[in-house]
Amino acid sequence: MKHAKFACADFSFPLVAHDTALDIIALLGIKGVDIGVFAGRSHVQPKDIFDNIPAAARRLKKKLADRGLQFADIFLIPAPALEDIAPNDPNARTRRRFRDMFQRTLELAVRCEAPHLSTLPGVRFESESRGDSFARAADELAWCVAQANAAGVVFSVEAHMWSIAPTPKLAAKLVDQTPGLTLTLDYGHYTAKGTPDAEIEPLLKHASHFHARATCKGLLQTTLAKNTVDYRRVVRAMKRVDYRGYIGLEYVRMDADMVPDVDNLAETVLLRDLMAKAWQSGR
Repeated sequence: MKHAKFACADFSFPLVAHDTALDIIALLGIKGVDIGVFAGRSHVQPKDIFDNIPAAARRLKKKLADRGLQFADIFLIPAPALEDIAPNDPNARTRRRFRDMFQRTLELAVRCEAPHLSTLPGVRFESESRGDSFARAADELAWCVAQANAAGVVFSVEAHMWSIAPTPKLAAKLVDQTPGLTLTLDYGHYTAKGTPDAEIEPLLKHASHFHARATCKGLLQTTLAKNTVDYRRVVRAMKRVDYRGYIGLEYVRMDADMVPDVDNLAETVLLRDLMAKAWQSGR
């Protein structure tokens, strides 16, 4: 690609109305939007859309179209706690609940003509071995892949630091054991644990979406001045693997010590400009 494709998360600006968040993204000249569907903590709530998905899709499509924006990703997080409604829950009833939420979100994506859908891969359950939790995650995510493929939507998971795949090696293993699965890759979840860029970089070939945010050891979010991810190197690596997805600028607000508040607007602009310049210059 001649130019990088940027998106911005609507959940980067949770203190304003959803329309205002989308206005901000449009005013920044960013064309793509990552829509968060996070139970309890996003503008777009599962409870607000699942009862009437056609109507919810029409509203969302109009909001984006009115501002010249495009869907980059729809990101489902089905419950505030990671272990609740996880795809690999040992309880079959809970897994069925996850599947229902996934299918409803997939329908939303199809009706919105959104090309991409993300969710989380599940967690390790202390009542069983890591191997059993991992195997069940791969099985359930394979079902998700099949549903998304049939609908013509690219599906991925964000293998985060608290997930069943908390290291780059385990993330690669999850992809290997789940044919068709791709990653929403966020270096920060590994960088914050002290993992060097070189160990994360091989995951780029599995990525269909990318989350970009300043981060460093011990902090999942920080300012660009304190950032330790070499995003110029990331851009070079993206070009080597012919990455064609969006780069989602994903600053957040979370009640967590390792995710301190920053100036989301300023940091979004700074990181966007750094990565855009690196993409254009090839360095």
